[in-house]
Amino acid sequence: MRDKTQANSAGPGDGMVRTGAIVFFVGAVATLVTVAPLFLGTDPFPPIAYAVCMLMGAGFLIAAAGVLRGIAFQRRQARSGLN
Repeated sequence: MRDKTQANSAGPGDGMVRTGAIVFFVGAVATLVTVAPLFLGTDPFPPIAYAVCMLMGAGFLIAAAGVLRGIAFQRRQARSGLN
């Protein structure tokens, strides 16, 4: 079974998944930062800070698109018989 797996080969969607994970992480940190004043009793951040929180969803969509792109590539590869 080991001879059929590809070791350390970057597929067509791998870069998108990595990028999506980074964008998601930035959005998650922004979400934590914007929620912190609620618990600390300080002044809330400006609205642009809440807009940065939307990166969490954007990162998820980028990563999901990368996964789907990788799946489509593997399906095309399997259909053409280039395993």
